[in-house]
Amino acid sequence: MNVLFVCLNNLCRSPIAEGILRKMYLEQGIKGKVDSAGFESFHINDAPDPCAIRITSKHGIDISQKKARLFRADDFDTFDHIFVMDIKNMQDVQEVARNEADMKKVDFLYNCIYPGKNISVPNPCSKDEKILDEIFEKLKKSCEVIASKALKINHN
Repeated sequence: MNVLFVCLNNLCRSPIAEGILRKMYLEQGIKGKVDSAGFESFHINDAPDPCAIRITSKHGIDISQKKARLFRADDFDTFDHIFVMDIKNMQDVQEVARNEADMKKVDFLYNCIYPGKNISVPNPCSKDEKILDEIFEKLKKSCEVIASKALKINHN
């Protein structure tokens, strides 16, 4: 199952989620592509925010080599599921979507753990360490749901 995470700059929330899910895929032998992207062009090829690198490193995940990239229309062809972090990301993805089939692939990431609530993932890089840890744990729980679904698909 190919999964893309999307946030504004592709520097904090989406690279953290990408790193978490990549690790789960690797550890569980799940086949699929995991990536992240953003919408702001002034950060293309930048490394993740230092706080994102720090929190993932704390959990044995290295995202330091990740380079920010833009979300593209052809991402709808590559990915089975596209998870956005907030309402603005959802609106941006809707503008790029070519049809209803594209939009059926898109959901709020936190809907994995809070179905139908459309709750935004706060930007953890502007928060204190305790809040950063809490957000990491919710991202991890969301990714566990995704990995569980991917594992079922891999075994069918």
